Amino acid sequence: MSSKKGPVSEFILHHYRHFNAAALVDAAKAYEVHLAEGGKMMITLAGAMSTAELGISLAEMIRQDKVQIISCTGANLEEDLMNLVAHNHYKRVPNYRDLSPQDEWELLENGFNRVTDTCIPEEEAFRRLQKHIFALWKDADTKGERYFPHEYMYKMLLSGVLEQYYEIDPKNSWMLAAAQKNLPIIVPGWEDSTMGNIFASYCIKGEINSRTMKSGIDYMVWLSDWYRKNSSGKGVGFFQIGGGIAGDFPICVVPMMYQDLEWTDVPFWSYFCQISDSTTSYGSYSGAVPNEKITWGKLDINTPKFIVESDATIVAPLIFAYLLGW
Repeated sequence: MSSKKGPVSEFILHHYRHFNAAALVDAAKAYEVHLAEGGKMMITLAGAMSTAELGISLAEMIRQDKVQIISCTGANLEEDLMNLVAHNHYKRVPNYRDLSPQDEWELLENGFNRVTDTCIPEEEAFRRLQKHIFALWKDADTKGERYFPHEYMYKMLLSGVLEQYYEIDPKNSWMLAAAQKNLPIIVPGWEDSTMGNIFASYCIKGEINSRTMKSGIDYMVWLSDWYRKNSSGKGVGFFQIGGGIAGDFPICVVPMMYQDLEWTDVPFWSYFCQISDSTTSYGSYSGAVPNEKITWGKLDINTPKFIVESDATIVAPLIFAYLLGW
């Protein structure tokens, strides 16, 4: 564990004493203990955390080995790269709640796709990436090779072809930090992303075979092997930012192995924290309390469990700052 803490951490420790603030501190301390005792951690990214520029802190978490595997949506996978190559062309709309349908239409007409108060510039963001990623897809297709979505992006980043477009300090790109470490990434439902749609368009046109892209089932098979190899000792923790498929898909690898494969020696996830503003309601997975996961064979009775019911764009960087000793 870090012995020396910086001003952000000291502020958190002094002021965050009750309610969600206290849950934030408890979760951060338990995360630190988990790593100190030899545990590994998965971080899952839902929503648009890359567009919220979580990379500023997450990239350093990756460099300092505070995370061993990431699960994210296809949007988070690609939007970190979009921010890397087109940051200066993004448009911020602080009064987004006041926009009329006509205002939204004009944003579309001008090539902007809005995510809350931030508009992604389609031409600079998507198209700067498209020709380079297509070349990798096509090359693999021609050779009869198959790779995961993130592996193609790693190849593109490490080749250096995007450096000509960089518009932020590359140290703030979590995808670049992950590529440099060859960090394992799981991307369930990658098809539900801009790049996934672009890939599908090439399949429809007959330019690429869909088998050139490994699927979610391939990800689950790969994850089961990774988990088996990394869950001994202190085990693997689960740090969930938001809800949705980025969290639900990978957490199910444990009950899948235990119940469906009947590998009864598989350990449960050994730490769990979720940051979410989803309220507990009827049938909601994102808003389900952690104890519900015990009944699904995901968490043990004794797994440390935390939920911080707050805005992940505020909470996640604070927890990461604590873990980094900032």
